This record gives sequence, C-alpha cells and structure tokens, in this order.
Amino acid sequence: SDFFESMFGGGASRGGGSVKFRGQDFHAVMQLDLKDVYATHKRTLTVNGKNIRLTIPAGVKNGQQIKIAGHGGEGVNGGPKGDLILEFNIANSTPFKRDGDNLYSTVDLDVYTAILGGDLTVNTFDGKVKLTVKPETQNATKVKLKGKGFPKYKKDGQFGDLYVTYQLKTPTNLTAKEKELFAELAKLQNK
Repeated sequence: SDFFESMFGGGASRGGGSVKFRGQDFHAVMQLDLKDVYATHKRTLTVNGKNIRLTIPAGVKNGQQIKIAGHGGEGVNGGPKGDLILEFNIANSTPFKRDGDNLYSTVDLDVYTAILGGDLTVNTFDGKVKLTVKPETQNATKVKLKGKGFPKYKKDGQFGDLYVTYQLKTPTNLTAKEKELFAELAKLQNK
C-alpha cells in the first residue's frame, strides 16, 4: 500500500480527499452573414465578462460548431476548465445560393444575345467576370465557373465552383418596327 501511495500520490477517495471535476462546457451562437465568412477574419467574443479573440476561418458553414478549449466554466477542486462550444448561425443576404462549397446564381439573358451569341458580364462573389454566350443558347442553360465558388473550410486557396443559370428575358415595349421584324422572323420560321 505504501509503495502504491508513493508511486501514485495516494488514493483520492481515501481519507476524504477531494475529487477534481472538469468545468462545465459553455455554448454560444455567433450570428454572421455569408459575406463575413468568405475570408478568414478575427472577431472578439465576450463570454462571462471575458473577451476571447477568435480567428474565424473562411468557409465555415451554417450550423457548424467549433470547440474553444479551456474557455468554459471553472473546474471544481482544481479540475480543468470546460470548453466553449461555438455554433455559427450564418444568414445569406447575397444573391447567391450556397450549397457546400458551391454557389449558384441566376442571370438575365436577353433574347438577342441568346440567339446570336455574345459577351455577358456576370457577378461572382468577389467581382465580375465576362462570359461568352454561345449562339442559340436555350433558357435555363447552366454554366460552371470553376473555382469561383465559396472557399473550402481550412483548405487555403481552394474554392468550390459557381453555377450560373441563364434566364431568358423577353423584350418589352417594342417599337412598331421591332414588332414588324419579329413578325418577319415568325413568317420565316413557319415556312
């Protein structure tokens, strides 16, 4: 018995010794917008009067949780502190739909460009790109812009894809001449 006590410092349960308990875990929710998590950035969170400086990696997902060790409740009898479990609640105020690391958007395509082909400037999450529209492009055609999606979580410099769907826009407020030309086209189509 003395041998074991000298090796292991005595039994905690013997002689009314105190048992150490780990502190309670704290849970917190951080509200962010999709624009906030496109790039890695720092935030300060106040938990129980203490400021915790956090680095939020780009690409975190809605509902994702991260554990911040040692920022929970105090331990009992000198036990370790609990952890802080932080959940991200990410709203989307952008025109893009996010699915994993991919983004989706719909852009208007005028009937002339759809028929004849041409260039179209579209928005990506971090700027604009010029697309070449093929002649006779159909409504709801989807094009993939590789690497123009959302950053991949904790994979520096890696991005998902952006899928753009063309939505055909029929011209309105046509002049008499334009209507005449469309009527001419209709006749040609029906021959």
